[in-house]
Amino acid sequence: MFVFKHIQADKKTGYETMLNQLSGLLEGETDWLANLSNTASHLIHSLPDLNWAGFYLLKDEELVLGPFMGKPACVRIPVSKGVCGTAVKEKRTLLVKDVTTFPGHIACDADSRSEVVIPLYVNRQIIGVLDIDSPKQARFDEEDVANLEKYAGILLKKTDWSPLLSRQS
Repeated sequence: MFVFKHIQADKKTGYETMLNQLSGLLEGETDWLANLSNTASHLIHSLPDLNWAGFYLLKDEELVLGPFMGKPACVRIPVSKGVCGTAVKEKRTLLVKDVTTFPGHIACDADSRSEVVIPLYVNRQIIGVLDIDSPKQARFDEEDVANLEKYAGILLKKTDWSPLLSRQS
C-alpha cells in the first residue's frame, strides 16, 4: 500500500520528496496504464495550484487522451496544434507562463492559465506527452521544468512501453 504524505517544504525539498514517492509508487509495477494513472494522481495531489495533470499518447499523428486527473479534457489533439501538439512537433518541453499568449492554444479547461508539456521518449521515439496545467498565471518556472523532466524520467524508466510501441505506425 502506498502512503501519501504532504510535505510542507521549500520547492527543492518538495520535488526531492515527490521523486522518491514516485519511485516507491511505481516499484514492482510496469504496466503502462496503471503507471500513467497513478502518476497523474500523484502529480495532482503533490503539487499545489494544479487543475489538470495527465497524459496524451501519440497515435497516428495525433495525441489521444490518456490517464489524467482534472476536468474532462480534449480527446484528440493534432500534432503541431496547441501546446501539447507543438511540444511533439518541436520535440522539446514547453513552459507556457500565460496560455492566452500562446498562438493556437487549445483551451480544454477555460480555467487554465499556465502549462508545462514534456514529450515522453522511449527508444528515441515520442510516445506521448505529460501535460500539467495551473489556474495561476506563471505558476511554473525553470526549476519546475527541470524537476518535472526528472519525474517523467522515473516514469519512463519504470514502465513497460512495448504495448504502446507495437501499436504505433
